[in-house]
Amino acid sequence: MTRKHLYAAIALGLGAAGAAQAQDYDDRWYVAPYAGYYNNDDDRLSDSGTVLLGIGIGRHIAPNTSIDVFVDRTQRGANEAGTRLFGTDDAMESTLIGVALRHYFGAGDWQPYVMGGIGMSNHRSGVEDGWDPAVQVGGGLQYAFSADTRFRAELFGRHDMDGDSVPGSDNFTDFGINFGVTMAIGGAPEAPPPAPPVPPPASAPDCSTLDDDSDGVNNCDDKCPATPAGTVVGPDGCPQEVVIDLRGVEFQFDRPKPGQTSVDDAGLLPGSVEILEQAVDVLTRYPNIKVEVAGHTDSTGPDAYNQSLSERRAKVVYDYLVGKGIDASRLIGPAGYGEARPIDTNDTREGRQRNRRTELGVQR
Repeated sequence: MTRKHLYAAIALGLGAAGAAQAQDYDDRWYVAPYAGYYNNDDDRLSDSGTVLLGIGIGRHIAPNTSIDVFVDRTQRGANEAGTRLFGTDDAMESTLIGVALRHYFGAGDWQPYVMGGIGMSNHRSGVEDGWDPAVQVGGGLQYAFSADTRFRAELFGRHDMDGDSVPGSDNFTDFGINFGVTMAIGGAPEAPPPAPPVPPPASAPDCSTLDDDSDGVNNCDDKCPATPAGTVVGPDGCPQEVVIDLRGVEFQFDRPKPGQTSVDDAGLLPGSVEILEQAVDVLTRYPNIKVEVAGHTDSTGPDAYNQSLSERRAKVVYDYLVGKGIDASRLIGPAGYGEARPIDTNDTREGRQRNRRTELGVQR
């Protein structure tokens, strides 16, 4: 493989990454510095182990696949035989420029992965300098500290077709372990908006405009046509327990801050206001029911801080309902329960997001 071939491979990899459109995964570019231990092939006439330093830039091109363009460097001290040959004990160094593809398994904070890559390695020694092809394979484990920062630990084997450094020897196989981080560039992508509600089916024209018991359900659909006034009924006109579902009214991490009391600055995730509007509609249609406004957090942070944070979240929803005309006498709270009532695991980023929520509990 010549340098032209390497540059073409890198350009092809970057082109594939650039062509990937934003999907249901984070496709931001990231930088990835790393360092580790490099175990040299015995035939290199060098010390067995050296330090490896490198940096890459990459992005995800699919939910569980990323591509990195990278460069790393190691400097070797010659062993006794190498010193006799080169005339010095510190005469060899290698710089690899390449592209690597990684495929990850699972969707949690911890993700094992496999890796494969190609590149060109530049060798400098007391004998001869030159460029030679190299390939590498390996695997590792990635941990997500946050949406922007991830840690990598990786084991790899590198087959270097070096025919320049040691006279009479070529095709060396080295092994290494490195540790690094990936740091995303730019802000996190916005979540897609919720799907619009499905419109109800058209009613029969002959009875769709009649509602004899004034329960809000027309005679065509009313299976309980004589319900008492003020009874909460379902779509079929029969008495039903009211459930006001605020799933989807979720907050950004550690929001709202003290003093942030409106939906505009409280850190609500996209789609939350539309769900609150639906809750206002239900409370308007059923003026006899009362609800408790409750806020919740994930388990990140001290208990006392989470308690205060959950109370602020409940207060945002409480104020929003009152501002939309819901009588405060129908609202119990706002109440905060901190991290005491999770609805999902706190061991994953997705579970913690669902636990940062508010709820309306219908009172009987």
